[in-house]
Amino acid sequence: MASPQKILAAVLLAGGFSLTACQTAPQEGVARGETLYETCEPCHGPAALGKQAIGAPAIAGLESWYVQAQVEKFRTGARGAHPKDMEGARMRPMARSLRTNEDVAAVALYVSGLPAERPAAALSGGDAAKGAAAYAVCTACHGADGKGNMALNAPALTGHADWYILAQLHKFKNGQRGADPRDTSGATMRPMAMTLVDEQAMLDVIAHIQTLP
Repeated sequence: MASPQKILAAVLLAGGFSLTACQTAPQEGVARGETLYETCEPCHGPAALGKQAIGAPAIAGLESWYVQAQVEKFRTGARGAHPKDMEGARMRPMARSLRTNEDVAAVALYVSGLPAERPAAALSGGDAAKGAAAYAVCTACHGADGKGNMALNAPALTGHADWYILAQLHKFKNGQRGADPRDTSGATMRPMAMTLVDEQAMLDVIAHIQTLP
C-alpha cells in the first residue's frame, strides 16, 4: 500500500496538471475574439471607436455578420487591394493575421458586443431635406430607417461617422471599393453611389442619415 506521503504527492501532481490544463485551454468565442482584437487596437482603438486621423472607422457595435464579411474581403483581396486605397492597404495585413474563419468569426463577435457611441459631426454644409429625397434610392437595401438588411448584405448606416460614410462613397464611385468581381455586395453599391453626382449630393445624403435615430 502506498505511503501517505506518496498519496499526497500524487494528488498535488494531479492538481498541478489540472491547473496547467485550465490555463492553457484554447479560448473560444468572445474570449478568443478579445485576445485577437489586440492586433486591431493600434488603428481602431481599445474600445473600437476608431481614429479619424488615420481613416480607421468605429467598429464597436457593428453587426457581426457585416464585420465578418468585410474582414473576409480584406483577407482575400476583394477589398483593400486597389493601389490608391491607402486605408485598405493598411487593413489587409491585419485581416490576414486572422488565420482561420473561426478567428474571423470570434473577432466579429467580440466587436459586435462592444458599446457603440454616436460620433460627433465632422462635416458641414449638407442639406438633410435634400438628402432625404436623394436617400430614397438607398431605402431598397438599407431601409428607410437606415438599419440595414442582412438578407441583402446591406449594413446599417446609422451610427457611422459622417466622414467615414463620405470616404466610402468616394471609394465606391472611383472604383477603390466594389469593383472587384468577388465583391458582389460592393458591386451592388457602386451604381447607387453613382447616383450622387457630386460632393454636395453626398453631403446632403449623409446629413439625412445623421438625422436617423
